[in-house]
Amino acid sequence: MPERPDHRHRRPAPPGKRTGWRRLTPPPTAPPASPPAGPEPAAAPATPPDHRSVIDSAVYRDGRRIASPATLAETFRRLRDQPDGMAWIGLHRPTEPELHSLAAEFNLHELAVEDALEAHQRPKLERYGDTLFVVLRAARYLDASEEVEFGELHVFLGPDFLITVRHGAAPDLSAVRRRMEETPELLSLGPEAALYAILDAVVDGYAPVVAGVQNDMDEIETEVFRGDPEVSRRIYELSREMVEFQRATRPLVGMLHALMAGFAKYGTDEELQRYLRDVADHVTHTSERVDGFRQALTEILTVNATLVSQQQNAEMRALAEAGFEQNEEIKKISSWAAILFAPTLVGTIYGMNFEYMPELGWSFGYPLAICLMGMVCISLYVIFKRRDWL
Repeated sequence: MPERPDHRHRRPAPPGKRTGWRRLTPPPTAPPASPPAGPEPAAAPATPPDHRSVIDSAVYRDGRRIASPATLAETFRRLRDQPDGMAWIGLHRPTEPELHSLAAEFNLHELAVEDALEAHQRPKLERYGDTLFVVLRAARYLDASEEVEFGELHVFLGPDFLITVRHGAAPDLSAVRRRMEETPELLSLGPEAALYAILDAVVDGYAPVVAGVQNDMDEIETEVFRGDPEVSRRIYELSREMVEFQRATRPLVGMLHALMAGFAKYGTDEELQRYLRDVADHVTHTSERVDGFRQALTEILTVNATLVSQQQNAEMRALAEAGFEQNEEIKKISSWAAILFAPTLVGTIYGMNFEYMPELGWSFGYPLAICLMGMVCISLYVIFKRRDWL
């Protein structure tokens, strides 16, 4: 079985003193000889009910679970009874009093506790003395809505404790815990081993997201060249998700390299070193894929804008051609209407029932009217023809 690094062992504190990494409650006084008479008063709860946010709490020794406390207070007590033990506490959206009780027990920095309460933090890695504070952004792909859902995970790591504060559905830390419990030789390496397993679970959870996004990209390309009017909205939505995905993966690359840089300083086990390098390779590959997705979406958006512009130009050209043809038809109709109006005018005048009208008694009056109508029609036809109205 691998030997735990020296920096992880706690030296037992002298009686009546506090350790350097957490606060211990004063030693209990001797119990009274006999219980007081009368009903026992209800004790004021020091912390809120743990069942609201504590998903799982366990104490391990040599990589094996030796206790599964039901409350945080019992977890603290069982850990004090195991000088070489390790506590792994999993929380989901804890309340402020619960986090403050953990901060008081394990001497967590107030800034880290504030970040864990507020959530909506970017991935980061910070050290506060012997405590390591890690913020991770997990992701999962929802097939039904074809969307990427992001979760947030805060990890407090100390010499003999690991606290996870989860905001969101991902990742499934219960599966991580089961896998680590099935390999006690790895879990015996301490909280660092559990941290690296969590990192691996978060990074592995990116793979289905990448596959889902790749499928969305293929569908978007088909919709773009098919001329789907709703594709622009889908491109913008996916681009926004890729921005969030990039914010989750890009800082993680630097965080893992920072952890690898501390291998020698903190005496990290060689097995964990290989484990972390593998996780770093995976997250680097994922980050590069996400960067490629963003660039591809930008290019697709440009192509879509070009195709939409071409389609609009074609529609405008078709409308212009239709308007031109309509104008030509209107000119022809107007020309023939004007030509037919001249004989109609003359015929209308001579069709009036007046007794005295010019040339009514003249034998050439009728031929003259016919010739006049013909000359007017021919003149108008020539004029309109020269103007290309006919």
